[in-house]
Amino acid sequence: MATQSLSFEASPRELIGKSVKELRRTGIVPIHVYGSGFESLNLQASVSVVRSIVAKAGTNIPVTVSVAGLDSPLFSFIREVQRHPLTEAILHVDFLRVPLMQPMTSAVPITIVGEAPAVRYMGGVLNQALQTIQVECLPLDVPQGVEVDISTLESFDRSIYVSDIDLGPKVTILSDPGEMIARINAPRVAVEEGALQSQEGEETGGIVAGESPSEG
Repeated sequence: MATQSLSFEASPRELIGKSVKELRRTGIVPIHVYGSGFESLNLQASVSVVRSIVAKAGTNIPVTVSVAGLDSPLFSFIREVQRHPLTEAILHVDFLRVPLMQPMTSAVPITIVGEAPAVRYMGGVLNQALQTIQVECLPLDVPQGVEVDISTLESFDRSIYVSDIDLGPKVTILSDPGEMIARINAPRVAVEEGALQSQEGEETGGIVAGESPSEG
């Protein structure tokens, strides 16, 4: 499902380079907005506003940035968030500005929903092999996320693949259709017991318990 864009206000930034440290000391985060065919802009906003936007938007929810002196807001997506290596404080944010009517690619996060019978009744362990799906669509059609229902996984030999996902006619999935999203692995104890039984069978020449070897 596509989501409505988030929005916040920013102001033009004159300080660049190492001078931006002075901004951070006063609770201001430097922002850079760029995009093909658009003028790059150096902006700034309060750390509380930027922190909230980063937490809500991720990289696949559109963000409109209103700037004093500009006739229209900047429609964009977060592309990079620089953080302090120790405190995790936001140091800088890059926004990619995109045209509303031009298709773009995006990585959409996958969320597992439902309960697999192979987990509930057979003690299996969920293996989520894929965390995101690559898609192409118009900016306003970018899905907020993809829900994958694992309630169909009734045994250990069944899996869910990218080809099982349908995001509608407005969204093209670019990920390999044969790529596995999720499956249920047999519990480790069962796997180890199976391996042990196989080893014992080899050591006894394949004789099954309760049977006598044929006399030659």
